[in-house]
Amino acid sequence: MSFTLASVAVLTTAAAVYWYFNRHKPIKIILSELRYTVDMQGAGVGGLIDDWVNVRRNKIVLPDASRRVAVITGGARGIGTEVVRGLLQANMTVVMGIRDPGLVNKLAESMENGENLKAYKLDLQSLKSVKEFAENVTREHSVVHILVNNAGIMFGDFKLTEDGIETQLAVNHIGHFYLTHLLLPALKKGGTLGKSSRVVNVTSCAHYPGKVYFDDINMKEHYDTTAAYAQSKLAQLMSSRYINKILEEESCQVKCYAVHPGIVDTDLFEKTLFRRMFPWAMKMFFKTPAKGAVSILHACFDEELEKKGGLYISNCIEGISNRFSKNPEYQKRLFHLSCELIGLEADKYGK
Repeated sequence: MSFTLASVAVLTTAAAVYWYFNRHKPIKIILSELRYTVDMQGAGVGGLIDDWVNVRRNKIVLPDASRRVAVITGGARGIGTEVVRGLLQANMTVVMGIRDPGLVNKLAESMENGENLKAYKLDLQSLKSVKEFAENVTREHSVVHILVNNAGIMFGDFKLTEDGIETQLAVNHIGHFYLTHLLLPALKKGGTLGKSSRVVNVTSCAHYPGKVYFDDINMKEHYDTTAAYAQSKLAQLMSSRYINKILEEESCQVKCYAVHPGIVDTDLFEKTLFRRMFPWAMKMFFKTPAKGAVSILHACFDEELEKKGGLYISNCIEGISNRFSKNPEYQKRLFHLSCELIGLEADKYGK
């Protein structure tokens, strides 16, 4: 009882402080921001519990994937670096898309089979850069077997990219949506019956409180950075399901998956209050990047997933996703809106 009263007191005080510093805003906006803040914390706690409960499931045995090619966005730090390490240990050729390709040399020296690692410049805030990266990849590799859409950003102030897209949506979803389209021909060549090529979108349990603002996708009317992040991660999950559906209808040997890597201690939290106040708690309770990479590598290689395209994965099992993400009409609407944002007719996606 005393714990409950203490919790209510803390939440009430926090809400009062939040209102005081935001009292110039309409009450509707204050309540919306407060709801997203509370719901996001709830999603985080749920993610931590999932990590603790399923810690024994979070494991992978790497296969020998010699003569196969993997492409990954990001990878110079955090979870991405550990995914790259795993792909190289599986004897794959790995192509990284990062803003500073010069970082790859030092990275390669620290990894087994580092000679199989290369990098090209990629800025996911620019559709032009995404196209140039895809051209560089396909010029060297007409066949691709795995695409890991890993790079991401979290929070920050409102800003539009050169293409007029809100930055979190651009980096986390639209840039990867466009890259998947550009590399699908190479991925289709890489897939065979019983051994499909795979697209792995690294999303988050942070999608759970989110929804897609179809009528204001850039959230210009009112920008809430937490809501924008949730929207971008939700969009990754929904596009994984819808793209997998249309590929199955075309009988293509390419599968799409969405993966929540867990609550991981990475630089992604650098702009959060939690890191500033409780850095020790992150070290104590959050996954390491190496453990966060396991579910992603599971989605890349696990043979039992061959018949489970479109799956949302957390700790190497099916995760809990929100109701919005499962709505087929919302998935279709998002797909068409995403195609519009990259300047493509929907029926030409991946062709």
